[in-house]
Amino acid sequence: MTIQRISSGSAYEPKIGYCRAVVAGGFVHVSGTVGSDPATGAVPPDVVDQCRLALATIERALQQAGAGLADAVRVRYILPDAADFEPCWPVLAQAFAANPPAATMIVAGLIDPKYRIEIELTAKLP
Repeated sequence: MTIQRISSGSAYEPKIGYCRAVVAGGFVHVSGTVGSDPATGAVPPDVVDQCRLALATIERALQQAGAGLADAVRVRYILPDAADFEPCWPVLAQAFAANPPAATMIVAGLIDPKYRIEIELTAKLP
């Protein structure tokens, strides 16, 4: 089995020892992704903006693997504050449109308090 590793250039990748996504066995496994601007590293304070940025980073990794959000089969949303999840629903509904994956929302602390949502996703290669 061939394994492909995809980096997003995140400062955390070499510090922690992971990559943004791993393609293996016909699937793309995308690491937990927070909402920071890929060009500047800035993190907006708004959870909806963070959600959009996280999805954009995930989508770039999927594209590098030859997949897209429509190929998602499983997604996990991790938020420190459960009340922040509902404002993200319209963004998530639009992102997955007619191809919603199986999903779970978990309340847990994240690596830094400035992060308000982290998204982990698995997709099937088309």
